[in-house]
Amino acid sequence: MTSELLRQALVEEATKKSGLIWVQGPEGPARALWHVWHEGGACLVGDGPGEQPLAGLTDGAEARVTVRSKDKGGRLVSWSARIVQLAPGSEAWQAAVGELKGKRLNAPDGEAMTDRWARECRVLRLEPTGATAPLPDGSLSEPPLPTPATTRRPVPAGLPRLLLKKKRKRA
Repeated sequence: MTSELLRQALVEEATKKSGLIWVQGPEGPARALWHVWHEGGACLVGDGPGEQPLAGLTDGAEARVTVRSKDKGGRLVSWSARIVQLAPGSEAWQAAVGELKGKRLNAPDGEAMTDRWARECRVLRLEPTGATAPLPDGSLSEPPLPTPATTRRPVPAGLPRLLLKKKRKRA
């Protein structure tokens, strides 16, 4: 009983303090998602324009949540969760959105974002099932997921000359 309470406390405290959690649904790779901890579960919003993708996370399915340390970045705990999709306008949805609204950074529509979330997004709640995974022996690192967003392009031909010219003038 005591070890179960300690596990629950670890899951709750680690998830509360972490800005991102890694969530892997029954299909697809694990994704880093921002969240809030509210009334015993992690709440997420996404799948709408300008919001995080929640691909592979379906209502009633199981997910694996991995929480990292905020200061060191190492894995603290991995826990199993049941995914619950909250119905827009319900009491649980209103409570979750009230918490999520305060944590959403750089929202394009400000106060109207909750209406947009009700129309176009999904709000999910990840409820711990009580199972935690043992810490792994290895790193479990994987290459990043492919994406069309990139910042690596060839350097323009004239750029090195421009940069060197400025350094010469300063000297």
